Amino acid sequence: MNCSALLSLILMLVQLWPWSSSTQTHSTRNTDRSFTAVQRVKRSWVWEPLFATEEQISVVPVYVGQLKSDLDKQDGNLKYILTGEGAGSIFIIDENNGKIYVTQKLDREKKAFYTLRAQAINRSTQLPVEPESEFIIKVRDVNDHEPQFLDGPYVATVPEMSPEGTSVTQVTATDGDDPSYGNSARLLYSLIQGQPYFSVEPKTGVIRMASQMDRETKDQYLVIIQAKDMVGQAGAFSATATVTINLSDINDNPPKFQQRLYYMSVSEEAPVGTTVGKVFAEDSDIGENAAMNYFIEGDSSDVFDIITNNETQEGIILLKKRVDYESKRRYSIRAKVVNRYIDDRFLKEGTFEDKTIVKINVEDADEPPVFTLESYVMEIAEGAMSGSLVGIVTARDPDDDDCPVRYSIVHGMHLKRLFSINEHNGTIITTKPLDREIASWHNITVTATETRNPEKITEANVYIQVLDVNDHAPEFPKYYETFVCENAVSGQLIQSISAVDQDDSAEGHHFYFSLAQEATNNSHFTVKDNQDNTAGIFTAKSGFRRQEQFFFYLPILILDNGTPPLTSTNTLTITVCDCDTEVNTFYCRYGAFMYAMGLSTEALVAVLACILILL
Repeated sequence: MNCSALLSLILMLVQLWPWSSSTQTHSTRNTDRSFTAVQRVKRSWVWEPLFATEEQISVVPVYVGQLKSDLDKQDGNLKYILTGEGAGSIFIIDENNGKIYVTQKLDREKKAFYTLRAQAINRSTQLPVEPESEFIIKVRDVNDHEPQFLDGPYVATVPEMSPEGTSVTQVTATDGDDPSYGNSARLLYSLIQGQPYFSVEPKTGVIRMASQMDRETKDQYLVIIQAKDMVGQAGAFSATATVTINLSDINDNPPKFQQRLYYMSVSEEAPVGTTVGKVFAEDSDIGENAAMNYFIEGDSSDVFDIITNNETQEGIILLKKRVDYESKRRYSIRAKVVNRYIDDRFLKEGTFEDKTIVKINVEDADEPPVFTLESYVMEIAEGAMSGSLVGIVTARDPDDDDCPVRYSIVHGMHLKRLFSINEHNGTIITTKPLDREIASWHNITVTATETRNPEKITEANVYIQVLDVNDHAPEFPKYYETFVCENAVSGQLIQSISAVDQDDSAEGHHFYFSLAQEATNNSHFTVKDNQDNTAGIFTAKSGFRRQEQFFFYLPILILDNGTPPLTSTNTLTITVCDCDTEVNTFYCRYGAFMYAMGLSTEALVAVLACILILL
């Protein structure tokens, strides 16, 4: 190895020795890069935190800071190199002394910091004397952004009459400046428009009520809020936002009638349910707070009614009962209105109701005739001769002119044949005698018509009862088949009888039974009245012979208790049978038939035998 080569090697080792043994004094921990040297090398960069102010405009580069190695002997032997974000374009470095300059205007809101790398090399050997280290240049903020209300415009609602201090809403502004540096992003809120009704908290932006407000006076307010940065100092930026505040309704106003006195009229012909008129109460509130109900007070509630129209909030007066001009020509009613939903907080200010008077005149109308009774009940005895008076109906015109009326009978033609009416005075008479046993009641309809206006007509029902007259004598209710045995003894009951009567009896029927006068002396039978509308037929002798007499005809006299009493004679046919004690009605009936045909007993037996054989 020649001397020159050895000398170069020694000089290089001398230059590397202090760098490898030095201690790093930089306050920030740097990232080491690997080198070809075998031994680990300690860093020895020295610099302060680096900042570049945004928005600076200069024709010459602006100094940012200096990077320095403690190996730099200020002899120009070291060369500083800058790489990373913006190196060479935004940031430049003086390679001789490590001073960094910014050459362009920065915007912190676009980029808040830049990451760069620095390296120091030996100019002679072009070898690094410091490991490549990473550092950051932060962009220092200046107040270059105005506050912004991103959620505006605002709309809020608060109930009217809310107490002072009630929170309405909160507005929030943002500022693009750095909140961690200086006061550029520190905001203060103030009220530009809205006093003296509202206030705003300077730091939070909460809007509050400053006084009680009535929606009925004004229901909407436009408030302007300002947000100012720099804590409101000189040179601060500001922004405004509009807040529309609506007052919602509460029920703080009672209803009031538009008039203290109303005048209405209704015709006496108006049917029930007719609308007489309308009343209206005003309520300054809205919605359900203005909902109300109407009432009628006093005795007039029997004749008139009032309902509430929920859409228009009107009170509709209806006719509850027919009115009559001739009876009462005018009514005075008291109407009351009450809020449907009442806020108890305002009851101390008075009741939420109002009253008014409604005068209602009844209008006269041409009314049809009116009968003195809705229906008539009349009586007439049956059998009364034609033209007999039944009764009188009366109708009159209720109007003041009292028009004469004309009467007539309607409905079934058969009723017209039985009754007629005098068209002038309403007298009803019979046209032929009536029979109660055919019909005990007759229902007819009578009309009354105005003579000057035949369209005005009224009907009334007339119920005519036909009174009973004792014109029917009592009689047997049926045909009695009565038999007596040939060996019957005296005093033996052979038949029980009763009677019926078509007439009515107010006290109930009572019949009396006895033998007719012509059979009293020579009868073989007797009649015993049981005093209960029945009687018994008894034998008056012992033993009967068919050969002597097959039939007995017993006349029985029946008397009723009518006025005058009526009697009838009814004949009871008694057949004699060939029997001991038990009567064979079938045998007796056929024996009587054969006897009537002139056949003997033997013939009767033969006929019966033939019938049995055939069966």
